Amino acid sequence: MAKSDAEVKVLGTWASPFVMRVRIALNIKSVAYEFLQERLWEGKSELLLKSNPVHRKVPVLIHGDDTICESLIIVQYIDEVWPSAPILPSDPHERATARFWGAYLDDKWFPSLRAIGMAEGEDARKAAIGQVEEGLMLLEEAFGKCSQGQAFFGKDQIGYLDITFGCFLGWLRVTEKMSGIKLLNEINTPALLKWANRFCNDAAVKDVMPETEKLAEFAKMLKGRVRATPTS
Repeated sequence: MAKSDAEVKVLGTWASPFVMRVRIALNIKSVAYEFLQERLWEGKSELLLKSNPVHRKVPVLIHGDDTICESLIIVQYIDEVWPSAPILPSDPHERATARFWGAYLDDKWFPSLRAIGMAEGEDARKAAIGQVEEGLMLLEEAFGKCSQGQAFFGKDQIGYLDITFGCFLGWLRVTEKMSGIKLLNEINTPALLKWANRFCNDAAVKDVMPETEKLAEFAKMLKGRVRATPTS
């Protein structure tokens, strides 16, 4: 049996943007998979601890007898195993650029987005909002260069940077709803605003992108659990 024909499973949670990356990549490749839901707030399953003993977190891709961890590593693995409908650019410079912005999103931009809801005090909240807005303007410029006037960062189809950034759109919308601020807007980020709508309506995305209301309720539940947890 060919490697690409082995059974595929995904360990994850419906609300995780990092899990969404894996599911979108598999959808792009038209790969059938079993989605095994983890309820991390109730404890981690034995399968998760066995499959990812180092980080003990989702997502995990189980492909036959192999396990692959970390969302962007999984996306690249999927792209290599199922080469049709390529996700990463073929040009080395474009590929490096996509990976650069992917690292920026994970290391700097998304932590700033999370900080808006977790900020203690108005000054901290305003600082986090400013960092997110600054990042979005940088990404607006990057979209123009990467897309070359086409629909996605990956030009005529969803690519690596679309997946890396697009998975955060659900939480971006929740943040907008809960803070009363439009972070993506026609004045500062008109191209990204249109891109976000195209991305969320794509066939590979729309069934795995959480509804804003449902995600907002989940966020409130998580916030309540954090507040109720003793710190010492």
